Amino acid sequence: MPSLASYLAFAAVSLGMALTPGPNMVYLVSRSIAQGRTAGLISLGGILAGHIVYMVCAAVGLTALLIAIPYAYDTVRLAGALYLLYLAWQAVRPNGRSPFQVHDLPKDSPRKLFAMGLLTNLLNPKIAVLYLSLLPQFIDPESGSVLAQALIFCGTQLAVSVGMNAVFVVSAGTIAAFFTRRPLWSVIQRWLMGTVLASLAVRMATEAHR
Repeated sequence: MPSLASYLAFAAVSLGMALTPGPNMVYLVSRSIAQGRTAGLISLGGILAGHIVYMVCAAVGLTALLIAIPYAYDTVRLAGALYLLYLAWQAVRPNGRSPFQVHDLPKDSPRKLFAMGLLTNLLNPKIAVLYLSLLPQFIDPESGSVLAQALIFCGTQLAVSVGMNAVFVVSAGTIAAFFTRRPLWSVIQRWLMGTVLASLAVRMATEAHR
């Protein structure tokens, strides 16, 4: 079983990732504003299914493989750090857009909403980075079964991500209106998220293989 310190640290990282702008957040917020909360929640169901696919893949051995092969681990770790830096730049670059800016989208059927949510998550590099680069850093073979630890960490990330995205879906309209009336807060939000992403990237790039 993972230590309490490792568990809380991973939960904090998962929360930070959930709060940073990415394809999932942009799609959910845009869909909720354009088509309503029900459409946003159906889309969230597809994203949840994508999370489960990643979770199963990580839990059944991918994490153990990366730990066993240092060069593969370091390659994924550095690639993940570069991607996080790219996300940080996208957040703070001139004329960057907040995920809570309104995007016009056509109305889709429930089946398409679910499918698009699933596809958006499966093609979301940020989720792959979390499972492939961050997760192995928190697993300690000396603390027990690697599979059990992976399931615990993945389940925690799943709960944090779905919970935060549900909040964004339900309150998307209110948050979008807030940022529309207060553009300075939109800039602050983008710089805050960019700082968090850059900090994670530096941590990943300088983390030694465990």
